[in-house]
Amino acid sequence: MTKKGTLLVVDDNKAILNAVLLLGRSVFAKVLTLPSPNRIPSLMEQEAVDVVLLDMNFSAGINSGNEGLYWLRRIIESYPDIPVVLFTAYADINLAVTAVKEGAFDFVVKPFENAKLTATLLSALQLRYSKAQVKQLKEHTDALKGALTPEYAVIWGASPAMQQVLKTVKQVATTDANILITGENGSGKEIVAKELHRLSKRSKEIMVNVDMGAVSETLFESELFGSLKGSFTDAKEDRAGKFEAANRGTLFLDEIGNLSYPLQAKLLAAIQNRQITRIGATRPTPIDIRLICATNKDLRGMIPQGHFREDLLYRINTIEIAMPPLRARKEDIIPLAQHFLKQYGAKYGKGALTMDDQTKEKLCVYPWPGNVRELQHTIEKAVILSSDSTLSVSDFLLSPASAQTHMQTGMEGETLEEMEHKMIQRALTQHNSNLSAAAAKLGITRQTLYNKMKKYGI
Repeated sequence: MTKKGTLLVVDDNKAILNAVLLLGRSVFAKVLTLPSPNRIPSLMEQEAVDVVLLDMNFSAGINSGNEGLYWLRRIIESYPDIPVVLFTAYADINLAVTAVKEGAFDFVVKPFENAKLTATLLSALQLRYSKAQVKQLKEHTDALKGALTPEYAVIWGASPAMQQVLKTVKQVATTDANILITGENGSGKEIVAKELHRLSKRSKEIMVNVDMGAVSETLFESELFGSLKGSFTDAKEDRAGKFEAANRGTLFLDEIGNLSYPLQAKLLAAIQNRQITRIGATRPTPIDIRLICATNKDLRGMIPQGHFREDLLYRINTIEIAMPPLRARKEDIIPLAQHFLKQYGAKYGKGALTMDDQTKEKLCVYPWPGNVRELQHTIEKAVILSSDSTLSVSDFLLSPASAQTHMQTGMEGETLEEMEHKMIQRALTQHNSNLSAAAAKLGITRQTLYNKMKKYGI
């Protein structure tokens, strides 16, 4: 057996000290002895002690155990993670109960049995290591929480459409309502999810992101619900799923529209019952999460085709937040570009950078099929390629032809109803849900628009 840990033995009986010293050396890497408790504070400041074996009585003629209780309290006060085993020649049950209540790990009566004392001390050492691991894990988790939910300023933009989104976010963030964020790729759905979490009552807990498009059919249950050791070939240890990892925090399921129909039923059951069952387990585990989903697909349009469950849609979109595409809020393009310009100018050591008027005009005219994400990557590339502090049109690699191709490709395979649904959503977003203005934009009457909204559940 590999020896590990440091044992401190405190007893005024020299014969006891020598006996425990010999016994302790057979299992501990290091054994320290003290004939008096008065040196406990100074020694424990110098040595990394893992377990303390402490006698209850040190003054001649006094067998009350009060001295041992006093030093027990002193040790626990200064080193709460170090287990203390108390040693006494008097088998007093009341004293044992008092000692345990005071925080002692265990109580050993003299004369002791070697096997029993060794087992008690090793159990105390294991507790010491377990506490250290829990503390380390907590520190790691706290650091992870800070990394995943930082205090940051989100660049929302001044456009009416984005101000409406921000207003909705602030209204619903403090509730536990399930949120569905819709919008094109790159429009900022994940940023909205992070802001919802940051402003929520769960902000001090973790937010777990899951890309549903990247989770395979075979790994879905183990990834989301977890598994027990030996439950399948590669299950070499117990593993918590994403639901358990997000417990008391926020679970963000991105690209929810990519989840296959059969797996949607399993997800629905977990959301409805607020519990999951690990693969290989027989008992369910309760979960407490705030659920946020996002998609770039028309989930309502997928229901009649049998591609998305209607009951699941009702579960995940208590509140729906529609993200407007960047081309629908052109007034935000330049402020966003300047924000990214400052960010990447600092990152790549280019200093303060600006753009000329011709460049700004080009950025505003471009349709940005990839939305804010494309703008961000475009600015980054321009900063890298620029050789001047003022960026010009030649520094930007934009292709209107590819943008047009992207727009056309995005419409392939869509029904007229799907396209109509998207056009109505876009018009409502552009005009801040003003029905008269949106109807005028679409070339239909207000009543017709209202009827179509009712039809599509908008």
